[in-house]
Amino acid sequence: MNEILPAMFGTSSLLFGTIIPFLFVLTVVVFVHEMGHYLVGRWCGIGIKAFSIGFGPELIGFNDRHGTRWKLSAIPLGGYVKFVGDMNVTSAPDAEGAEALSEAERKVAFHTQPVWKRAATVFAGPLFNFLLTIAVFTVIFSLYGRFVSEPMVAEVRPDSPAAVAGFEPGDRFVSVEGERVETFSDVQRLVSGRTGEKTVFMMLRGGKEITLTATPEPMEQTDALGNKLKVGVIGVVNDEQLGRPRIIHYSPVSAFVEAVNETGTIIARTGQFLQRFVVGREDKCQLGGPVKIAGMAGKAAKLGFEWLVQLVAFLSVGIGFLNLLPIPPLDGGHLLFYGVEAVIRRPVPERMIETFYRIGMLIVLGFMMFVFWNDLFGC
Repeated sequence: MNEILPAMFGTSSLLFGTIIPFLFVLTVVVFVHEMGHYLVGRWCGIGIKAFSIGFGPELIGFNDRHGTRWKLSAIPLGGYVKFVGDMNVTSAPDAEGAEALSEAERKVAFHTQPVWKRAATVFAGPLFNFLLTIAVFTVIFSLYGRFVSEPMVAEVRPDSPAAVAGFEPGDRFVSVEGERVETFSDVQRLVSGRTGEKTVFMMLRGGKEITLTATPEPMEQTDALGNKLKVGVIGVVNDEQLGRPRIIHYSPVSAFVEAVNETGTIIARTGQFLQRFVVGREDKCQLGGPVKIAGMAGKAAKLGFEWLVQLVAFLSVGIGFLNLLPIPPLDGGHLLFYGVEAVIRRPVPERMIETFYRIGMLIVLGFMMFVFWNDLFGC
């Protein structure tokens, strides 16, 4: 018994070491996303029937004074807000059910609202995810600052792309593909996603700016959470003498500005990754589903609560970005239909919506099966 209890309930156990951190991370991200839909929908005067964390059978719940059912459901892999007039949790319109709505319900039904209210309510979910990421980074930068080093070349590895291109120790990076850099991390960020692409570097050497061109090559690295990543590198090394590593401290305002910039950078890198993934230029093992996220959550929890909160920030911005893809039944698919409706000045035909919903659902289910396969067997 003395051996069984620590295995079940110790900090390194499956329950407390992995499952609870995973549920914490996922629940926070899902709750904030759905709260965005809820708050803006309520502000727009739309009736809300249910707010659920999780899918499937209800575990616990209660009704508020507005008639909304708040509940925790059995399958903790998402959540939803169900508006008046929705056929299901994807907010597909219920044509048959609409006829049964009372006059009062019809006034607050989601699909009877002006297109701008529907678009604002749908967009609010991803927006709140981005705001959560900004808030987390603002707090982290305010409390801990940020570790940086000068964008200097201390060593050029033999036979590397940098050696072939003519990089020399003592060179200072000025820009990468026209984007100015301030730290060595900026250089790594801009190079990591350009594997196999010719990249132009503006360097400062002996007080003069020179232009060098190198093609980053793939290199496998392991991050702090144990994830193996293939990133682009050119083969230059920084050191303490030239890099002068230090921590930059921020005021709350400057921390917020830096957090906005960091969130924008992550969004841009996510978009670049998906573009490269679609054309086969990224490793499929970079994508993972719930099993991989659970593993990351467990490792982050062991490193400390601040690591777990950072994982919340990264997952939140990823969920927000993916939900904006123009694929029904994702939020971006709804926004696409509303954009068409705004242009043609009438709702998109229901048969066309139904067709795209079916195609989109197949794409989403296919993607989910793909990441589950990666989690369990692929990588």
